[in-house]
Parts: sequence; C-alpha cells; structure tokens
Amino acid sequence: MNDLLFARLQMAISLGFHIIFAAIGVAMPVLMVMSERRWRRTGSRVYEEITRRWAKGTAILFAVGAVSGTVLAFELGLLWPRFMEHAGAIIGLPFSLEGFAFFTEAIFLGLYLFGWDRLSPRAHMACGLVVAVSGAASAFFVITANAWMNAPAGFTYDPQTDIFSDINPVAAMFNPAWAPQVVHMLVAAYMATAFGVAGVHALRLLGDPDNAFHRKALSLAMVVAVPAAVIQPLTGDWAAKIVARNQPAKLAALEGQFKTVRGAPLRIGGVPDEDAGVTRWAIEIPHLLSFVAYRDFQAEVLGLEAFPRDDWPPVAMTHIAFQLMVGCGMTMLMVGAWFALACWRKKRVRQNPWLLRALVLCAPLGFLAIEFGWVVTEVGRQPWIIYNIMRTRDAVTPMPGLVGPFAVFTLIYVLLAVVVTMVLMHHIRSAPHMVEENMGG
Repeated sequence: MNDLLFARLQMAISLGFHIIFAAIGVAMPVLMVMSERRWRRTGSRVYEEITRRWAKGTAILFAVGAVSGTVLAFELGLLWPRFMEHAGAIIGLPFSLEGFAFFTEAIFLGLYLFGWDRLSPRAHMACGLVVAVSGAASAFFVITANAWMNAPAGFTYDPQTDIFSDINPVAAMFNPAWAPQVVHMLVAAYMATAFGVAGVHALRLLGDPDNAFHRKALSLAMVVAVPAAVIQPLTGDWAAKIVARNQPAKLAALEGQFKTVRGAPLRIGGVPDEDAGVTRWAIEIPHLLSFVAYRDFQAEVLGLEAFPRDDWPPVAMTHIAFQLMVGCGMTMLMVGAWFALACWRKKRVRQNPWLLRALVLCAPLGFLAIEFGWVVTEVGRQPWIIYNIMRTRDAVTPMPGLVGPFAVFTLIYVLLAVVVTMVLMHHIRSAPHMVEENMGG
C-alpha cells in the first residue's frame, strides 16, 4: 500500500472516530436541557437524577470529542499540505468560527456542570441552552467547509497557473451544498443520539420494568428520536437533489447507474460490477431515480459511462454504504412509528418486550448510518479532494513512511474507545432504581 492510501485511511479512521462524539456533543445537550426543564417544572427527583447523569455522560463524551477533533485539525495540515495551502484562505472563515463555537460550548458546559448549586435555576438552564446552540453552531461551520469541498465556490481558479484568486470566504461558506448537508447532518446527530440513549434505557427496562428513571429517560429520548426519524428522509431527498445537480458522477455511483438513460430506475440493494458495467442482484423500481433526482419520471440521468474512468469514485463502496445508510434510517423510522403508535394507543411501552428489544437494536443504527453517510460523502467525492479542482493524490504530503503514524493513531483510537466504553458502562450500570406513583407509560 502506498502513502496516499495510508493518509486516506488515517484520515478516515480519525474522522470516523471523532464524528460519533461530535454528533453526541450536538444532541446530548438538547436532551439534557429538556430533562432539566421537566425537573424544574415538576420538581420530580427522577428528572433531576436524569439531568445530572446525562450531564455527566455529556462531559465524558465531550472531552473525548475535543481531543479527537484537535487531532483532525492537525492531520489536515500534516497529511494534506497542498490542500490547506490553497483552501486555507477560502474556508478558513468557517474553521475559525467553529473554534469560537467550540470554546463557547466548553465554557458554558463547565458552568453547567459546576453551577448546580451556584447558579439560579434560570441561569443554569440558560447555560445548558448555550451549550446546545453552540454545539449545533460548531457542527454548522465544519459542515459548510466540507460542503465546499463537494461544491466549491467563492473563488476563481486558473488551472494553468494553479492560482486561486478573487476569494470570497462568505460565498465559499454558503456554497450550493451547505444547506442540505448541514440540515441532514444535524438531524442525523439528533436522531442517532436520541435512539442511542433510548436503546440504553430500553435495555435496562427489560430487566427492571418498574424503574421510573429508565422509563422517563426513554420517553424523553423518543420525543427527539421520533420527529428526527420522520424528518430525516426529507432532508436526504433534498441532499440527493443537490448531489444530482452538482455531482452527477457521485449520484451515478450511489445508485450503481452505469448507463445514461431516461426514466432511470431506483435500485434497492445490489452489488455494482465496475468491469462489467452493471449492478447485479438489485431490486429496480422503474423511473423512480429520475423522479427523485429531477422531479420528472422521464428525466435523463447521467451514468458513469458519461465520465472518464479516472473520474469515477469507488462505485461498489459508495453504493453499498449508501444502501446501508438508508437501511439503518428506514429501520429507525419504522421502530419510531411503532413507539409512537404504542403511545397513541396508550399502551405501556415498558410492558412490551418486543418494542423494547427493537429500541435496543436501534441504539447503534443511527451512529452506523452516520458512518455510512460520511463514507458516501467522502468516498463518493473521489478522486477529488476539491471537486473538479484538485485531486486527492495531488494534495497528499510528500513525506514518506505514513504507515507508522497510521498504525500509532489507530492503536490510540482503539485504546481510547475501550476506555470510554468501560467508563460509560460503569456510568450506565450505576443508574439508580427509582419508583414513583402513577406508573403509566
């Protein structure tokens, strides 16, 4: 394997590790504030305990996310110096603003954690709200920078001299792909985290169905999870239309579409064969891809044959990751609808072991969907690091021996994941058994 591949693998592992903690850092403060609001309004000691324990969990995960995010920032400069040389002036604005948002989140999280008995209830909740808003803002700025890589704007590029001029950082930040990518990722963060939290408490309810702590925590998490699961397919449809407009080769790879046709089918499943130019064993729904991409059942969809072979993304990986992402999302949508129906019919969720098991199954699915989604975003953009401007192979550092840093960082991430998992398991297992009157739900 060459150094380019090791650089890409190191970036992929770093991003794949960090994005889980980033998503939790965006969503957990929202759940934390929701629980505190219930506590302040009702005076319930159960909601107080939920709030305090969720706050501790948020602090643990925020610390890990801060460290892994700092590593990513260094890796951009060390592994991709030519990219940063040209792109730094263009997308430096959102990265700078992300730094401000991060420090705001860190400061107010500290105030929240140490202000239980030092701040008034209103001021304490306000600190939690600032944490939630700054977490979302931090994600917003980083995602706009990534969206720029997919739909570059805000500059003039001369390929003859390799010079970027007429730079407009604001136009670069608000590029054609920023809105759908930001919304899609934020909703994914809320959905994945809420289902993850709900799955943990559902697991505990299976062994302790009368525990009011887990019952109420589960209900709070699903208040976020169900709407997010309903909204997410709509944001995905929006993002797909932007991909069709700006990255037609990526759209073709997503769907395993090798031929340029009118009335292109939407494929469910299947394995693309790049050599044969076909996607085998897929279920095809006639004309639906044309409609989804262009709102016209007879619209022409460019196949991969319309692009030079050197410009193709890895088709099989992109297509399969996309299918897995959609599959995870649809599973969570169905389980969320099941939960909502049970609540509407006033069924006791804690007495429905099959629904609780389904929620446990969904606990990792949201985070897996995020991982698959970033494979789609990053691998689907290849071979470009800046779409149609700079190839990834031209941006990598000339420093040899990248296998060494790759092995070291991978080992560090594995060890860190083990330690964090052990700490969280202890935190979850130490949750109290709490029983209240009026045990509905």
